[in-house]
Amino acid sequence: MGLFTFFTQDIAIDLGTANTLIIHNDEVVVDEPSIVAIERASGKIIAVGKKAMMMHEKTHEYLRTIRPLRDGVIADFNAAEGMLREMIKMIYPKKPLFTPSWRMVICIPSSITEVEKRAVRDSAEQAGAKEVYLIHEPMAAALGIGIDVEEPVGNMIIDIGGGTTGISVIALAGIVCDQSIRIAGDEFTADIMEALRRYHSLLIGERTAEQIKIQVGSALKELDSPPDDIPVNGRDLVTGIPKQIMVSYQEIAEALDKSVFKMEEAILKALETTPPELAADIYRRGLYLTGGGALLRGLDKRLAQKIKLPVHIADDPLRAVVRGTGIALKHVGKFPFLMQ
Repeated sequence: MGLFTFFTQDIAIDLGTANTLIIHNDEVVVDEPSIVAIERASGKIIAVGKKAMMMHEKTHEYLRTIRPLRDGVIADFNAAEGMLREMIKMIYPKKPLFTPSWRMVICIPSSITEVEKRAVRDSAEQAGAKEVYLIHEPMAAALGIGIDVEEPVGNMIIDIGGGTTGISVIALAGIVCDQSIRIAGDEFTADIMEALRRYHSLLIGERTAEQIKIQVGSALKELDSPPDDIPVNGRDLVTGIPKQIMVSYQEIAEALDKSVFKMEEAILKALETTPPELAADIYRRGLYLTGGGALLRGLDKRLAQKIKLPVHIADDPLRAVVRGTGIALKHVGKFPFLMQ
């Protein structure tokens, strides 16, 4: 191992609205919520990731939590830089004798502006990067699920993240057409909070709604293997005191129905604008779902019924993008779509 290699370490980063994942030495070494807890007065970071999430919606006047990313892009530069710096430290539980220089490949939304792109680069450099490459999320997702992105065949990738859903057609190592909508995991969470407030007069927090989504979230009102009803605790809006209700997957499917319908419409619109030859490829191959939202029960079946095409869920869809970013990291000189 050369001296330069020793001091320069490669990492791949999926800097997401909901979660940040980091690959180092071909392993996912960081998988944390994209959230920071800071002191209000000093701006000092108290915690990031899971520890900060445990404080979310429970903070006092001297402490606040921040989600540095919104709709897939950096909304708070200082918080994003601090979060990234702290998460990179997690790669080495024990502080190394020499601080390495980092070469990073970071995935970004394909709809990102030049200003937003610059913010990602600056944030990475402030966090210790000496060399930064960027890759668009649809390309990373396609690589992560094993698609040969360089072949002359069209593939539709639907990446359902926290802030946005990206609907992209790729071929010949490029993005042919692309659309981004703000219907994704965070919108599903907000739908659940609103439904419980409206129909049960129950006020719940974001973390509770997220757990409901994971445990009984569904895109269909009839499932072959339905989950059991779950107890949900919150505050009664009428009496003001804590109460518990039971929630079923059918109720959550009803709450999410409008958002899933908007997603269906966006996919149909994207298919309408796809060039005919690529549309023929997609007809044969179907659609590929990646991102955490792909785990919503029955979503693949509902989309297949509406769109009349096969719908495939990637293996471990939550990590598809970071896996692809890791593949790009190992082939920095090969892929023309990597941006430096």
